[in-house]
Amino acid sequence: MPNLSKDRCVLFYVKYPEKGEVKTRLSSYLDETITVELYRNFILDLLSKLEKLPVEFCICFYPQNAKEKFVEWLGRRYFYIPQEGEDLGQRMKNSFLQAFAAGFSRVILIGSDIPDLPSSLIREAFSFLKTHDAVIGPTLDGGYYLVGFNKGSFLPKVFDGMKWSTSKVYENTLSFFKKGKHEIHILAEWQDVDTINDLKELFKKNKDTEFRKSKTICYLSRYKDMFK
Repeated sequence: MPNLSKDRCVLFYVKYPEKGEVKTRLSSYLDETITVELYRNFILDLLSKLEKLPVEFCICFYPQNAKEKFVEWLGRRYFYIPQEGEDLGQRMKNSFLQAFAAGFSRVILIGSDIPDLPSSLIREAFSFLKTHDAVIGPTLDGGYYLVGFNKGSFLPKVFDGMKWSTSKVYENTLSFFKKGKHEIHILAEWQDVDTINDLKELFKKNKDTEFRKSKTICYLSRYKDMFK
């Protein structure tokens, strides 16, 4: 894990951008080359935000043998750890356990499907982990874009037996927190990008925001006819 100059860590979950392996629902509408390049821009935009925050972060990559591909693409300045486990829940749980074992006291995990996620929500998450057991950020489709814990209140069970990529993930996760009597802070709802409609909404809502200057929106602008 990174140098412990800070007690906070972001686990940034990414897949290596290859055809047929990322954003498959978008590939039903877009050329696979466009889909892969789009996902690359998602990752680069989120990395740009993480670099500006006063926290440590790790690129948690998948599949496990993709490290050298990521290093070749992004360079060696980042800290890379593989996602380890039989399913997404096991991989997320193991990443948290690694971070806490390394000595971090507040840890959050974000995915790579939310390129316009405001840095303010990450800062808010860490702030509330000083006084709350956990934080979570719900998505419009019933999942979540962020989950975090402080070290003394980690609840591994929230990742066990979950049916991922369903509309009940957020609801079921909250029920685990309630059973564990965890005090949880709920962040603002945000939209991840899985479908062509999500992508259209991302482009539409960011035409006049600071995110319009991002790599993602600049790339999408090449294909703006699809958003009419």
